[in-house]
Amino acid sequence: MSVREQYWKYSLIAIILLLGVIIFFKITPFLGGFLGASTLYILLRGQAFYLTEQWHWRKWIMAVVLLLESLFFCLIPLALVVWLLISKLKAVDLEPQSLMVPVQHVVDLIHEKTGYDVMSRGNMSSLVGFLPKFGQALVGSIGSFAVNILVLLLVLYFMLIGGRRMEKYIREILPFNRRNKKDVLHEFHMVVRSNAIGVPVLAIIQGAAASLGYYLFNVPEVLLWGVISCFATVIPVIGVGIVWLPLVLYLGATGHWGMGLGLAAYCLVVVGNIDNLVRSVLQKKMADTHPLITIFGVIIGLSLFGFMGVIFGPLLLAIFVLCVEIFREEYLENSAS
Repeated sequence: MSVREQYWKYSLIAIILLLGVIIFFKITPFLGGFLGASTLYILLRGQAFYLTEQWHWRKWIMAVVLLLESLFFCLIPLALVVWLLISKLKAVDLEPQSLMVPVQHVVDLIHEKTGYDVMSRGNMSSLVGFLPKFGQALVGSIGSFAVNILVLLLVLYFMLIGGRRMEKYIREILPFNRRNKKDVLHEFHMVVRSNAIGVPVLAIIQGAAASLGYYLFNVPEVLLWGVISCFATVIPVIGVGIVWLPLVLYLGATGHWGMGLGLAAYCLVVVGNIDNLVRSVLQKKMADTHPLITIFGVIIGLSLFGFMGVIFGPLLLAIFVLCVEIFREEYLENSAS
């Protein structure tokens, strides 16, 4: 390759990298929509190919039908859950003292029995002042959520229309041989599919079990805490414990130690075992991903991608491990032999 050709080659690579970085940072506010569209495409691609190749539907009709399916079975239920949380946060925003009354009661009881002042009056006042701002910020995020839903639908439509051509293009630009390309795409498909299906299934089952416990042991606002428990399932290691442990302490501090101990026993035995059982079943049925990849992948993904990091964090780590393995097999072992 001549000097001029090398100059053209590396200049083109530099331009691609520079423009790629600029575009990435500019679309960061809409990253959730792009990642969500990619997830739904992987779940729907089988249906899309069947409708167009077996039933000979027009591509735009197929795309519209699958978009409606996504709306009714995924996006609308998610929007209803977000609306429930927003409506509760509005109540906190309008009347924060109503939330702080039980908290102050618990603090006073701890101070009375142990002499330890968990939270001073000044800190309590600061917390009361912070709650409306926190509520307003969360309520304001509903605008970003709506925009990302629109981006998701738009991108998913064109991904469904592109279909085979898009996948062929991706396979061509991957820097692997044919066997490694197949391994990478298979890993991508399996991890995304297992998390996209497994995370909601686990959240619904475990959240429903936790909600039943909250109802049986007279926890206030059962529906709200049940929904929060569903979201808490994505937190590695701790999971739903981040919700039910404070509720147990609250019941005990308010004098209902029997209810509190009963809730603790229920959550440890029932909710904890449901978590282990569902995860083991999902791992056998779908991607058999190592637990450490899932745990650290979620931690990394939540900081990088927000809520979609639950799916793409483990994927990022799994692809990294797979690339290291490919490098070892292709270069290290061959050079040693």
